[in-house]
Parts: sequence; structure tokens; C-alpha cells
Amino acid sequence: MIKIAIIGGGNVATHLANAFSKTNYVSLVQVCARNIEQIEHLKNVTSITNSIELLKKADVYVIAVSDDAIGSVSNKINHQNSLIVHTSGSVEMQSIQTKGRKGVFYLLQSFSKNKKVNFDEIPFCLEAENESDLQLLETLAKSIGKKIYHINSEQRKQLHVAAVFVNNFTNHMYKIGADICNKHQVPFEVLQPLIKETAQKITKLSPEEAQTGPAKRNDQKTIQNHLALLNAEQQEIYKLITKSIQQNGKKL
Repeated sequence: MIKIAIIGGGNVATHLANAFSKTNYVSLVQVCARNIEQIEHLKNVTSITNSIELLKKADVYVIAVSDDAIGSVSNKINHQNSLIVHTSGSVEMQSIQTKGRKGVFYLLQSFSKNKKVNFDEIPFCLEAENESDLQLLETLAKSIGKKIYHINSEQRKQLHVAAVFVNNFTNHMYKIGADICNKHQVPFEVLQPLIKETAQKITKLSPEEAQTGPAKRNDQKTIQNHLALLNAEQQEIYKLITKSIQQNGKKL
């Protein structure tokens, strides 16, 4: 059985702790967070602490903290014979400040603390300095999930910025759509079937093949009508996205 300890009290740390606490292949020996109130709910399933100096011995230490804190946190872990990994999508493996073993255990998903996630559907992007540690991380991932990828630091940085486009930026587009709906007393839920259809479509087609709309058709009359309905900030975004679609997409 693999013994692990998790350092962090945020969304990723919470979901990982809950998942690992329920598997028979991994022993969650401890969770550590600077604000111990964040992990109080875990005290019935494992040991908790707010001091890195009191970390128990584990085979793997999973650092799930802010990107800027990864280096300093890893430098305080004294168990040098253990594998130390971080969960960041944009930070290189070498940012872990240890002379010992290091790796990355990155989950490509957007986590909210109070929303359950299906780990079977989450990609695990793994990296380690040697094959044996990579296999150890794969065993960890397979204990709670199914989609395993070996991704190096440069690939992971590119993947992370791609994820910002398809998730964070897309969600902001939802927010703009919701603002327009709210302003004109239209329920945002009217758009939700369209959102679902678009997401489902790109599991069968490439995003380029799935692209539709006035920019794709070069429908200038509709584009101008839309711009007249928007405020200055929305117009700027609309024009930029329209231009990008027209420059990169194939015309009908």
C-alpha cells in the first residue's frame, strides 16, 4: 500500500484527499494546511496538521498549493527519500526544491470545493525524473482514475494555456452571455442546451469543423446588427473573436 500525504487545503487538495481516503490501494496518512480550519472535515478519515515540520513519513508527498508557494513548501519537507510532487499545470517539475525524487501529479480539470467530480473522467498528467517514480505515480492515479497521460513540463505548460482558452475564457463568454440575458430579462437557461450541444459536438468533430455562426459565414449584416446591440467592451471582444474566426477558419 502506498502511503501519501497531501499538503494544501484548497479545492484540488480537498478533492484528492476525499478520493484517496476511499481507495484500498492508497493510505492517506496525513493532510497538512496552513489554515487548519480548511481541513477540519478530514480529521475523521486521516491525521491533520498545520505544520510541515510535523509531517508524517510517506512514500509520496503531494503539494497542492499556489504556484508561487511550491518551491518554499517543498524545501521544508525533510523526508528526502520520498517522492515529492506538485499538482500545478504551469510550473516546471524542477521548481520543487529538493535534492531527492520529484515529479508532477497534474489533474486537468476545474475544481470547485463543494461540487463533486468524477475522477474517471479527469485526465491525470504525470511526470517524474525516472521510470520507477513515473510508474509509482501511475499506480496512484489508477487507484482513483482511468485517464493517464505522461506529459513533460514543456508540454504541460502548453496544455495549461490551452486549458485557459477552452475553460476560463469560455466561462467568461458564458458570463457575458448571462449579462446580456439578465439585462433584457431573458433566462440564461435558454442558452444551456446550446452550450451542451457545442461541448458534445467537439467530441465527434474537430473544433474547426464544428465552427458555425455569422463570423464563419462572413455574414456582415448580422455582425453589424450584433455590434449595435453591445456596449463598448463587448464590441471589442466580439470584433476580436470574429476576426480570429475569419482568419483561422475555413470559409463556407
